[in-house]
Amino acid sequence: MISYNPKEWLSFIFYFHKGDTFRKLFWIMILIALYSGGIAYLELVYWNLSANSLVKNITIMHNMLGFVISLLLVFRTNTAYDRWWEGRKLWGALVNNSRNLAIKLSVMLKDKEDKDFFRKIIPAYASVLNLHLKMESISHELFDDKTLSQDHYKHKPNQIAKTMIQRVNELYEEGKITGDQLIVLNAEIQSFTDICGACERIKNTPIPYSYSAFIKKFIFTYVLTLPFGYVFQLGYYVIPVVVFIFYVLASLELIAEEIEDPFGNDPNDLPTQKISENIQKNVEELIY
Repeated sequence: MISYNPKEWLSFIFYFHKGDTFRKLFWIMILIALYSGGIAYLELVYWNLSANSLVKNITIMHNMLGFVISLLLVFRTNTAYDRWWEGRKLWGALVNNSRNLAIKLSVMLKDKEDKDFFRKIIPAYASVLNLHLKMESISHELFDDKTLSQDHYKHKPNQIAKTMIQRVNELYEEGKITGDQLIVLNAEIQSFTDICGACERIKNTPIPYSYSAFIKKFIFTYVLTLPFGYVFQLGYYVIPVVVFIFYVLASLELIAEEIEDPFGNDPNDLPTQKISENIQKNVEELIY
C-alpha cells in the first residue's frame, strides 16, 4: 500500500506511480485518439456531412446514457471499496485478538518454555495468513522440529491454529491452566480462524463476471459512439475530449478492479505484511 500525505495536491497531479491508471490505459487512449480522428475526418471531409444530418441526434442518446453509466460506476466503486474496507477491519481485528491472546497468556503462563512457544506462534499466524491470501508459497520453519511444508497440510493457517489449540489443551491437561482459562483461550484462537474465513470469502468471491463484463462493454460502446455526434460541435477537438472521457470512465473501473481484492501486491492493496510485522512486535513486547 502506498503511504502518502492527502494534503499534498501537487504530488498527486504530477506524480505517476507504477499502478497509475494513466500508464495502464496509455496505448488504449492512443487507439481511441486515432479512432476519433478517423471518424472526424470521415464525417467532416470524406462524407462531408452537415450539422443538420441525423447523426448529430446521437448526442441525445449520450446525454441519457451518461447518467446511467455514472450510477453504475458509483455502485461499482462503492462495492469494491466496501470489500477493501472490510478486509482492513478484519486485519484490525486480527491485531487486537493477537494482542488480547498474548496479554492473557503472559499472565496465565509461568513456564518460560510455554511463553516462548506462544511468543513465536501467535505472530506466525498473521505472517502465514498474509502469504496464504497472496497465494505465495509457505515453506519457512516455525520451530526447529516443525515446519509448514508438510504435503498433508494444504491450509497453513489451519495448521497453526490447530497447533495452538493442541498446545492450550496440553496446558490444561498438565494443570497449568484452569478450565475457565481454557475456554477463554479457545475463544480467542477460534477468532483467528473466523478472520481467516472472512478474508478468504473476500478473496475467493469476486464481483460477478456478467456485471463486470457489462460495465466494460458499456464503457467502450459509449466512448466509441461519442465522436459520431459531437464532431459537428467540436470538430477535431473531439479527439482530446473523447480520450479524456474514456480515461475517466475506464480509470474508475480499473480502480474498482484493483481494490476489490485487497490482499494482493498491488500498490493500493492492504499493507498486510507491515501489519504482520507490527503484530510480531506487539506480541514480543507482551510475552517475555
